[in-house]
Amino acid sequence: MTTGIHKHATMKIPKGIWVLGFVSLLMDVSSEMIHSLLPLFMVTVLGASALTIGVIEGIAESTALLVKVFSGVLSDYLGKRKGLAVFGYALGALTKPMFAMASGVGMVFGARFLDRIGKGIRGAPRDALLSEIAPAEIRGAAFGLRQSLDTVGAFLGPLIGVALMLLWANDFRAVFWVAVIPAVLAVVLLIFGVREPERMEAHQPINPISRENLQRLGAAYWWLVGIGAVFTLARFSEAFLVLRAAQGGIAIALVPLVMVAMNVIYAASAYPFGKLSDSMSHTKLLALGLAVLIAADLVLATDDHWTTVLLGVALWGVHMGITQGLLARMVADVTPADLRGTVLAGLLWDRLGAAFTFYAGATFCVIAAFGLLWRPATTER
Repeated sequence: MTTGIHKHATMKIPKGIWVLGFVSLLMDVSSEMIHSLLPLFMVTVLGASALTIGVIEGIAESTALLVKVFSGVLSDYLGKRKGLAVFGYALGALTKPMFAMASGVGMVFGARFLDRIGKGIRGAPRDALLSEIAPAEIRGAAFGLRQSLDTVGAFLGPLIGVALMLLWANDFRAVFWVAVIPAVLAVVLLIFGVREPERMEAHQPINPISRENLQRLGAAYWWLVGIGAVFTLARFSEAFLVLRAAQGGIAIALVPLVMVAMNVIYAASAYPFGKLSDSMSHTKLLALGLAVLIAADLVLATDDHWTTVLLGVALWGVHMGITQGLLARMVADVTPADLRGTVLAGLLWDRLGAAFTFYAGATFCVIAAFGLLWRPATTER
């Protein structure tokens, strides 16, 4: 009976939802083919330092979060979703050849910066479009389907990257050129496969960042902002997981498998921990996620043997499964901290070594855990 209900619900999911899911899958395949190899490309081909990687990653990721805020506001004001989403995906696709042609870290920085602007632009209108296309009774299933297809792309990309690196004798640029194909297909599929639904009511936009609304934020909100800021200092860019794996002697062509392992474990653990969050204190669950991240950092700091790195990466994936959706649910946007955290990781790696970087990450986790012990009485759950 239950199986029949789920089958019926799946059949009711509109075509546009499936298209949005495959658009996410294709763009993730393209992005992860590049991002799983980019740290090694910058170090081995372009001669970049860990600090440089940290600066690039920090600015790129924090830019995506900042742009996402304003993209969501703009999407609400315009009352149109598809055009903004297409622009974001197209900008991401246009950056892919820049990685293949990069002769220095400056061009990589420009490509990464524009790519993350594209990501920031497309996220909010895409999700709003999905919400408007999906009937209310299956909206959860629709979002789940899109996220599942997105996750499939996240581990297919590195797998394809590994295969091509082995086939073409570690030719980074050739792999980056291939990554252009799924990115272009994602844009074409979005343009021709999704129709924006007609708005049934007069559009009355609300500005969520108006002075009036900002003044309504209470102590609980700012407590979550503080916890989120320290937390993002602890969770630096995953580029450093790739670099740690390379230190352990893993063949360059096989290093992207680190990201495959992390994403598989992340995908497998996200649903059960998401379900657990419905019946468990969010604060306690976040504390559990911090504890797992501390364990991951300590494991990664102790040794660079591939088995140790794999264990650390597995714990990192579990931590992502516990906290990624939970933290987004608890605190809307904590953007400046992402820049500071990742740049700090690169500085520590260069000056004090890889192990110290992970020890520092564990220390920031402990600081965040102490912050969880004090919270305003109005903080929910």
